[in-house]
Amino acid sequence: THALPGIVNVSFPGTKGETLLLLMDMEGIACSTGSACSAGIPQPSHVLIAMGRDEITARASLRFSFGATSTPDDVDAVMQVLPAIVERAKRAGKPAVAK
Repeated sequence: THALPGIVNVSFPGTKGETLLLLMDMEGIACSTGSACSAGIPQPSHVLIAMGRDEITARASLRFSFGATSTPDDVDAVMQVLPAIVERAKRAGKPAVAK
């Protein structure tokens, strides 16, 4: 009952929101790492922190906003690229192994 229709915030353990954001942008998908009122601020979402999420989880989150002009195809486009992007972001965060 305490939800806003059309706003989805998802955490992806083992990733950084900034990396996910960049990779999603490269696919032409707009999303955010925080609330709309704090766009461009390199801090974990104050909303997620207030909800009891820890800083690591908050920093590994993306917010997707869907509205009146959004279509099922828009959701499908996100879901089509999201799994591969999450895997890329996880690999990007792992330290390189010396050979």
